Amino acid sequence: MRPTLVRYEVLFLVCMLSMITYLDRAAFPNAEKQIQLAMGGNISQWAWTLAAFNLAYALFEIPTGYLGDVFGPRVTLIRIVLWWSFFTAITALAGIAVGGITLIGFWGLVTVRFLFGIGEAGAYPNITRALHNWLPVTERGSAQGLLWTTARLMGGITPLIWLICVDGLGIPWRYVFVGFGLLGVFWCLIFAWRFRNRPEDHPDVNSAELDLIQKGAIGTEAAHANVPWGLIFSNRAVWLLCISYAAISFSWYFNLNYLPTVMRVVFDVKGGDVLGSLYKGGPLLLGAVGCLLGGLITDALVRRGNGPRWSRSIPGIVGTTLAAICCLVAVLPLQASTPLAFALAVACSGFCNDITLAPAWAACQDIGRKHAAIVAGTMNMIGNLGGFLGTIFTGWLISSYQSDFAATAAIQVNENGSYLWGLGQERDASMMGFQWNLVVNCIVYLIAAACWIGIDATKPIESELEQGH
Repeated sequence: MRPTLVRYEVLFLVCMLSMITYLDRAAFPNAEKQIQLAMGGNISQWAWTLAAFNLAYALFEIPTGYLGDVFGPRVTLIRIVLWWSFFTAITALAGIAVGGITLIGFWGLVTVRFLFGIGEAGAYPNITRALHNWLPVTERGSAQGLLWTTARLMGGITPLIWLICVDGLGIPWRYVFVGFGLLGVFWCLIFAWRFRNRPEDHPDVNSAELDLIQKGAIGTEAAHANVPWGLIFSNRAVWLLCISYAAISFSWYFNLNYLPTVMRVVFDVKGGDVLGSLYKGGPLLLGAVGCLLGGLITDALVRRGNGPRWSRSIPGIVGTTLAAICCLVAVLPLQASTPLAFALAVACSGFCNDITLAPAWAACQDIGRKHAAIVAGTMNMIGNLGGFLGTIFTGWLISSYQSDFAATAAIQVNENGSYLWGLGQERDASMMGFQWNLVVNCIVYLIAAACWIGIDATKPIESELEQGH
């Protein structure tokens, strides 16, 4: 009997969800111009609207991962997707005044972004749990690579989608946010119809596919409430994974949150510039290839008998080291105002960064086993605290240089708190901050590389339980 292919339908569904997560989160930075025109503010204030997502995303990783392990990914994913889709849609109310009252002002927008982040926090831990239940061990790395490939691909083309919808078709930006929210609702309907928590509960899975999935599988049962928190938080590999993920998130969120600003300020990329939209999405577009390649490499190393230890660590070490080099290389074309060379260097850093994603998430499955969602949630929580710090740091760094320049050049501020820059002044004020940001990102990537040297995915937390620790 030939195995059925329902597991690939599951993989397709979670990849579609992965694309929606990045469509929704990448839309906000690309709407910077429209939202700031509606609300005003400067780059340090904008940083808080961006960082609110990172903070919530980090803080709620473990709770939502726990819910997925206890109640199953099906009901958990449906609830959280509906949640974040609602807050994606109501972003459209930012800056609208009714009867002299602003429906969503600055702090209201920060709150909306925080609540949006709470929802998205549950996506990847519960997707990881679903893949752990549905895929044989030899396919998990490739699946994680494909998952992140689709995410990065969608994030990379979001600037182009935004350009087509807002600048090309003339759709009001507020309507676009509502449309993105409705897309999540549509996904929930299909997912509720076709997905089951375990393959043995799905009516279309035959015995051959079930045997294939369960071959060599350990710990696919529900975790319930008996979570070994102490072992998770004391596990050396878990902590090194967390620190490494925090380091790459610190650096990578520069690409998502600030690259559109860099292209506008330094290289004068206009809203209707197709090539400029591709520049903005470059790190995610090349990152999509890196995600897929990282998954293929880590699974290939496993099949060649290397085991999880170096099959996960080698792509991690190589990827983060090369990403650090690319950050330094990007400083030169930034100084020379060469947009293509800068975009390529930053895109290559995104490619190298994303080689490490599939090994990291596969390592969470190796180490966590039946607690895979909680371990993945822990890694993503600490990782996105790094992203939160990186987002705030970048805003503070650029704002500091802008403030010093504005004070020296006697730049005026309008009633919304925005600087009234003259020709080329915003570029001159921001340039040094962007350069130092890339240098700091380089150093942080090297810290991530050092962590990967010590990560041993062959020591699951369950083995510690069995030994009585």
